[in-house]
Amino acid sequence: MTEPLQPKRIEGLDFARALAMFGMLIVNFKIIMGATGNGPDWIIWFTGLFEGRASATFVTLAGIGVALMTRKARNGGELSYIKENRVKLWKRCAFLFILGLLLYVADWTGDILHYYGVYMLIGSFLIVASTKLMIILSSLFLITSQVLQVTMNYLKGWHPEQPFMEYLDFWTIEGFIRNLLFNGYHPVFPWICFFLLGMLLGRLDLSKKAVRNKMLFISVVLLVTVEVLSKVLIRLSLSVLDVNSAEFLFQTGPIPPNILYILSNSASAIIVIVASIYIAEKFAGQWLIKSLVQTGQLTLTHYVSHVFIGVGILTLLNRLENQTLAFSVLFTLLFFVASIFFSVLWSIKFKRGPIEWIMRKMTN
Repeated sequence: MTEPLQPKRIEGLDFARALAMFGMLIVNFKIIMGATGNGPDWIIWFTGLFEGRASATFVTLAGIGVALMTRKARNGGELSYIKENRVKLWKRCAFLFILGLLLYVADWTGDILHYYGVYMLIGSFLIVASTKLMIILSSLFLITSQVLQVTMNYLKGWHPEQPFMEYLDFWTIEGFIRNLLFNGYHPVFPWICFFLLGMLLGRLDLSKKAVRNKMLFISVVLLVTVEVLSKVLIRLSLSVLDVNSAEFLFQTGPIPPNILYILSNSASAIIVIVASIYIAEKFAGQWLIKSLVQTGQLTLTHYVSHVFIGVGILTLLNRLENQTLAFSVLFTLLFFVASIFFSVLWSIKFKRGPIEWIMRKMTN
């Protein structure tokens, strides 16, 4: 069935990218500064809201972007056009994968870009796949992931004294594959589910309010249901499991990314995306909204800049250890505001951000 054409760019998606970037900055700078848990309860709660959810929203948006980019190929069905789109995606996969590994070499061990490259590679083979097949594949990825988490050692490769901070054998073949597919920060099993979810959402007519309202209703119900179910299952299982085991299986945090985590964070990602579309439409033309939309269009540039410029500033200030959450959040806000102003000024003369421009030149 031919998909409905969306006549213009949906700025709410760029707005959502800006919000997701802010959430990732909150989480990343908090970890970099060693500020996790170092503050009053309300700041711990606030910063904890973004853990896993901001990145999940980012990956979902990436999937939507691929679906929108390949819409004509799907509707037309011409093999030559499908192949052209696929080759373009492969080039972007390689660009993001290599860029991510370069960031890793630069001591950014929390990189997500090289994972992105693999998500996109898998997605490139599914641009004309049926919705039914996409759902089946997502389910298989998710179930397989949960089985692996239960049957294999999820801590393997991580430093025993610094779990989920330092991966010891990343640069070996076995360690790299294990990190990429199983127990890295954003492993393909099951993080690819967010990307495939985005590809499915991108096939919908997001310009229609009826479609968005249905998405929002289902997502809110799913989010509440899963979060309640998580707490109930943890409490009930304590009669036969210790706290760590119960949380390992039934929590909705990102480590490990179990079934309940994927469901809860898929729902919250859709809520953020739909809300962003509404906000961008309602307040279209207002300076702040327009500025955040422009910021969302440069997220790849800002991601790279927060590694080099953000961490560089913190290094110069000697603020990379034992910092407070208050300082971490303040620094994040200042860096985000600076990113907004850069985006506004850059957009006056240029259509794309510097890293986005390089990627386009190298992959188109």
